[in-house]
Amino acid sequence: MYKLNDFDYSLPPDLIAQKPLNPRDSARLLHIKRSGFSECLMRDLPSLLRPSDLLIANDTKVIPAQLYGKIKGKNVGFTLHKQSSKDTWLAFAKPARRCVLGAVAKFGERFDACVTQRLDNGEIELQFNRSRDELTQMIKKVGQMPLPPYIKRGRFGHEADSSNYQTLFANKLGAVAAPTAGLHFTTRLKQAVIDCGANIETITLHVGAGTFLPVKSEIISEHKMHSEWGEVSLKTARKINETKQKNGRIICIGTTSLRIIESVWSKFGKMQAFKGDTDLFITPGFSFNVADLLLTNFHLPKSTLLMLVCAFAGFEEIKEAYQYAIEKQYRFFSYGDGCLLEKKRYKLNQLC
Repeated sequence: MYKLNDFDYSLPPDLIAQKPLNPRDSARLLHIKRSGFSECLMRDLPSLLRPSDLLIANDTKVIPAQLYGKIKGKNVGFTLHKQSSKDTWLAFAKPARRCVLGAVAKFGERFDACVTQRLDNGEIELQFNRSRDELTQMIKKVGQMPLPPYIKRGRFGHEADSSNYQTLFANKLGAVAAPTAGLHFTTRLKQAVIDCGANIETITLHVGAGTFLPVKSEIISEHKMHSEWGEVSLKTARKINETKQKNGRIICIGTTSLRIIESVWSKFGKMQAFKGDTDLFITPGFSFNVADLLLTNFHLPKSTLLMLVCAFAGFEEIKEAYQYAIEKQYRFFSYGDGCLLEKKRYKLNQLC
């Protein structure tokens, strides 16, 4: 049984990317194969594809979910992570001690929210004095892009992040973190994928801040994933089924795409249309039924995402690959380089 410390590694701080490369598809790509590693660039991805391949991209769009308000004149930061009703959001507050029940956070003229619940680990519920589209517009007006803390920015951030932190596929507003594998795609790369004969379909998974919360329990099975809202259309479900029936490969662009399609299969035993919440926590030993390859970035130590890629490509294989990437000076995390993972084929006795 794996423990939390098994997913730790040492990363030099200068390998944490602070901005994307320009153009985005000039990022490096480490192909992690069953037979070893090969190095190329993200723009070379089409040369690794087959005409029968189906790529699955997440079309979620990041909202400016980082809000700064005042409670009784004191500054409080809020990171919205999941909308629970037309006027209510779950959020992480800092400092949370100022968010007593009934406290009112003011975000500007005639825009405020009341603390209606206090949960664990600095999580609260906020009920706003606006709702639906009006609330969305106010959040867009006063909010900032919710960059992860390892991307160092000042109080007001960088203007370029408003576009840099959105993917080419971004269409449906609702995420509070970018599905970062999609950040590598340019119009040129997308067209090259299509020109090589492969297809691209989209799903939606509104990435929540809970995806990136640290795992605190040494026994990883005790970690509770925050649920996130996702959707698989009937069209995408049918394309996945058609591809599998023809022995084509399903290639997920990012861990979010992989999680939602594997969630649907785990729930129904087949691929079908779906709309709702998922809190699937993928760790080594998970049986993958849909995805064949995974295009993803390099993930944080002790994170649920690192556990997922270890489950997909093999614990020892990922451990070796990450050490190789560090030695070769790959750029890590959200704005960093990428890797293409092949699903590990386990022998029967390895799963027992």
